[in-house]
Amino acid sequence: MAWTTDTAHSQIQFTVRHMMISNVRGRFENFKVTVDFNEEEPARSTVEAVIDAQSINTREPNRDAHLRSPDFLDAGQYPEIVFRSKRIEVVDAEHGRIVGDLTIRDITREVVLETEYSGQARSPWGTVSVGFSAETRINRAGWNLTWNKALETGGLLVGDEIVIHLELELVKQPETEMEAMAAD
Repeated sequence: MAWTTDTAHSQIQFTVRHMMISNVRGRFENFKVTVDFNEEEPARSTVEAVIDAQSINTREPNRDAHLRSPDFLDAGQYPEIVFRSKRIEVVDAEHGRIVGDLTIRDITREVVLETEYSGQARSPWGTVSVGFSAETRINRAGWNLTWNKALETGGLLVGDEIVIHLELELVKQPETEMEAMAAD
């Protein structure tokens, strides 16, 4: 069954070390996550996320422009960041691992999203939603995101590890006639 992102109640965020002393947080404003969520057999579900690289937002316009530049995301040449699941491993009723390919700057590497299922609810308007949280850690060099500057005090301006965190609320889509016939 297809589920789509409720963007008003979902976020894709990231955290990276700055000057080795603090964390900078940012997010992507525009993205679409599509999930074929199999409620009876969650391991048979699939996930695809398409993120607009231009929509990066760290609340600092000059930094955001630099992150969009060829030094980092090169969003003009590579406008999308894409994740596609390859398999889902169920740990227990609320936890799983989504193994998939993450493509940034036309480089694809496998990542694992540690995932928590928050449950399901019916809205006052009759729609059905599910909630998920997921997190992964990547080394940015694996996607040629290698720009950096040495600090006088030692170390580097930008940390190597990026923590990516997703908070998703997905809305169940109405079943099409074809899906209803296939289920019979």
